[in-house]
Amino acid sequence: MINGIQEEQVLYLVFGGELENITQKKMRNPDDIDVVGIFSSYSNAYDVWKEKSQQMVDNALMRYFVVDISRFPHYELGKE
Repeated sequence: MINGIQEEQVLYLVFGGELENITQKKMRNPDDIDVVGIFSSYSNAYDVWKEKSQQMVDNALMRYFVVDISRFPHYELGKE
């Protein structure tokens, strides 16, 4: 909290999977997506993304992504 204002928590999701083709970001099998984890800093998320991506370097269709989940739409529970 800074000057009485609560800071928004920023979290980063790292996930990956095999693409249908290299020109699109459509997953071949969404049920097989590898959810690596959620990280509290971009730096940590990037390090894990880089490690996972390098492990899959021989598969051109395998891609990993870092997503800032604070940009997802938020819905308040109990509001109708």
